[in-house]
Amino acid sequence: MSEGKRTQPLLSVNDIHVYYGAIHAIKGVSFEVYQDEIVTLIGANGAGKSTTLNTITGLLRPKQGSITLKGENVTTLPSHKMISRGIALCPEGRRIFQQMTVRENLEMGGYTRQAGEIAASIEEMFTRFPRLKEREKQIAGTLSGGEQQMLAMARALMSKPNLLMLDEPSMGLAPILVEQIFSIIQELHGAGVTILLVEQNAQMALSVADRAYVLETGHITMEGKADELLHNDDVRRAYLGS
Repeated sequence: MSEGKRTQPLLSVNDIHVYYGAIHAIKGVSFEVYQDEIVTLIGANGAGKSTTLNTITGLLRPKQGSITLKGENVTTLPSHKMISRGIALCPEGRRIFQQMTVRENLEMGGYTRQAGEIAASIEEMFTRFPRLKEREKQIAGTLSGGEQQMLAMARALMSKPNLLMLDEPSMGLAPILVEQIFSIIQELHGAGVTILLVEQNAQMALSVADRAYVLETGHITMEGKADELLHNDDVRRAYLGS
C-alpha cells in the first residue's frame, strides 16, 4: 500500500478495555485498519479476538477507550447502526438462518439496502459464489460446512460494507475447504474489499494479510507486516508449530 493511502485509518481502535462482569477480557487494545488492507488478529483461544470484533460492532461496550470509523467516533453506536455505517461481521460459527433458504439468507443480509438493490446484489453474490447459485432454494441448514461459510460471507457482503470482519472463517472446515475459503478472501481483497480477519489458523491468516497483530490474554504483544510475523521465530513457535 502506498503511503498516500495511510492519511486516515478506515478503522481505529484506541485503548479499549472490555469486561465480562468482573473479568477484564480486553486490556488496552489499540490497532488500525486502512482502506484496501487485510489486517489479521491472531492468537490462541480465549485471547480476546472475538470479543474485540464484537466490541467494534457494538455488541459489547468498552468501559474505556474509543472506536473510530472513517473519522467518526462510533464507540457508543448500537450494532444495527454500525451496519449502516459500513461494517459487516461474518460471525464465528457462521450463524446463518438454518431454516431459511440460501436466497432468503441473502435477502436478510441486504435488509438495510433499497429493495431494488437487493436483487442485483444477490446476483452479484451468485456470480462470486457459484455454489450458492446451485443451492439457491435449498434450506441453509442442510448445506455443507464450507457452503455455510460461503453463505455467511455472502450474507455479510450483501450490505456492501466498507469493512468486512471475518471471525474464524476456517473453523471446523477440512483443509481443502480452508484453502478454498482463503482463496475467496484473497479474491474479495483483490476486488477492493477491506478485511479485518480473526483467525486461529495463523499460517493461513498471515499468508493472505498485509499487516497483523498478535493478541495474548487481552493484550496486543506484537504487530507488524504479516510476512515478517510469518517468519518471526517467536510467532512460529507459539502459533505455527515450528
